[in-house]
Amino acid sequence: MAGLKERFQAFVNNRWLVFVAAMWMQSCTGPGYIFGSISPVMKSSLNYNQRQLSKLGVAKDLGGSVGFIAGSLSEILPLWGVLLVGALQNLIGYSSLWLIVTGKVPVFQLWAMCVLIFVGNNGETYFNTAALVSCVQNFPKSRGPVVGILKGFAALSGAILTQIYTMINFPDQASLIFMVAVGPTMVVFALMFIIRPVGGHKEVRPSDGLSFTVVYSVCLLLAAYLMAIMLLEDLVSVSHNLITVFTLILFVPLFIPIVLSFCEEYRDPAEEVLLPKPYQHDAGNPEQDTREHEVVSSEFKDENHEEVDSLVVPEGQKRIAQLQAKLFQAATVGAVRVKNRKGPHRGEDFTLMQALTKADFWLIMFSLLLGSGSGLTVIDNLGQMSQSLGYDNTHIFVSMICIWNFIGRVGGGYISEIIVRDHAYPRPIVIAVAQLVMAVGHVFFAMGWPGAMYIGTLLIGLCYGAHWAIMPATVSELFGLKKFGAFYNFLNLANPAGTLVFSGVIASRIYDREAEKQARQHRIQSHISGSIFSGMLAADESLNCEGSLCFFLSSMIMSGFCIIAVVLSMILVYRTKTVYAHLYGKSCIRYQG
Repeated sequence: MAGLKERFQAFVNNRWLVFVAAMWMQSCTGPGYIFGSISPVMKSSLNYNQRQLSKLGVAKDLGGSVGFIAGSLSEILPLWGVLLVGALQNLIGYSSLWLIVTGKVPVFQLWAMCVLIFVGNNGETYFNTAALVSCVQNFPKSRGPVVGILKGFAALSGAILTQIYTMINFPDQASLIFMVAVGPTMVVFALMFIIRPVGGHKEVRPSDGLSFTVVYSVCLLLAAYLMAIMLLEDLVSVSHNLITVFTLILFVPLFIPIVLSFCEEYRDPAEEVLLPKPYQHDAGNPEQDTREHEVVSSEFKDENHEEVDSLVVPEGQKRIAQLQAKLFQAATVGAVRVKNRKGPHRGEDFTLMQALTKADFWLIMFSLLLGSGSGLTVIDNLGQMSQSLGYDNTHIFVSMICIWNFIGRVGGGYISEIIVRDHAYPRPIVIAVAQLVMAVGHVFFAMGWPGAMYIGTLLIGLCYGAHWAIMPATVSELFGLKKFGAFYNFLNLANPAGTLVFSGVIASRIYDREAEKQARQHRIQSHISGSIFSGMLAADESLNCEGSLCFFLSSMIMSGFCIIAVVLSMILVYRTKTVYAHLYGKSCIRYQG
């Protein structure tokens, strides 16, 4: 029975504590997701038109996607330093906006306002980078669930921040900007020394399955709970005391790390030292294996970890020596192809420049751009899409797609982990299925059938979320963990690039063209009727489009691009089958990469 001191030390250095702390940081540090809530007060206070407000929105999206600086700093600074920089950017950017909106300082020119919101929302990239880098390094054998859960909580942050704002009951809407400036900064300051890579055991333990099951259950319950209280507060009048109780319940999962830490089997540090060296290897650092076995690719793993671990130390070392001899013998007879080319192989640590020369990396990038970009276009235009189909309550669809996005991220990571863990099959196969389902979701939006908004929102939300759970994990597996921060932030460029093409070029132009057609029809009818009132009404509605035709063509185009993304993902699956067999297979097979 370990003493209290050892238990406390184990708790402080527990990777589950880091994981849950990162979950809660992600859930409170996503100000970009509530831009729709702060944009009305900015528009009215600053006398902006919709086009000016859209430019602010574009600057906000770019700030949340351009994370090269965050990725670079994660390689030279401790993660608490990365989080500190992000918190300061968040505080400076959004507090400046709050001072301007409330009239405490003069209004800046539009370009300067875009810079401020870019700086403020760019802090989010530092939070994402630190959370993912630390937790993926702490759980190198469970990357799918870890990335899915963390990205899922980032998607939920908008709903959680809105609920906290409702509980505090600020006197005006501008106070929401103040809360966005101060709230995430305080959360980061409280957690920045906890979120870090920790030493110790990083292999899969039998208790990990139960622990992830608990976390998944809490995630699903939290999503359902948020959906329920949002609907309840929207449909009926709820007292402020009851809203406070509802919000405080959100913090119950903070006790998860305590339970997981003290229920996890304690292992004396001296026992870790006595373990065979291959057992102590960091699964996310294949370069270590490469240095010891230069002839063999670093993707080879021990034939059976559990079998070796069950042996006493001398017997385990003897078994490992036998396995090494077999591998060298196999290389001699040609069963294993020895690689003499320079540079890392799949599964080893790449730099960003090395990864950019690989076809696999660009297959991931373009597949993500087509799939995620088309999904984000729906999310950005969901209000107009629902209005064009005759729905008055557009906010319900915005709330629903946030929840489905969260479930897609959590579920995508879980399902992809089953695929690679139980079947040693490439993780991108799940993305291919999600993109095929997303193509169907775009068809529902195009047709505008009764109930199509509900089904389309469900399908697009789930599949969009799955992209951001699976693709980062895939990149970490194929190109290593050492430069994961740079890889992740480069992948983030797929979002603004996709929306620039799908929303800025395709969907907006087609919508405006259909709106102009309807406006001309209104003017013709008003001219025939000779009604001044009808003419004024037509002028007011000239920018609005009604009916399924508004987004029919753009939705069908996006559906077609999703099919192209499926093809790209399947090519990636074909190219990486042997890699995943080496990474997760039960035995070593010939590497064809």
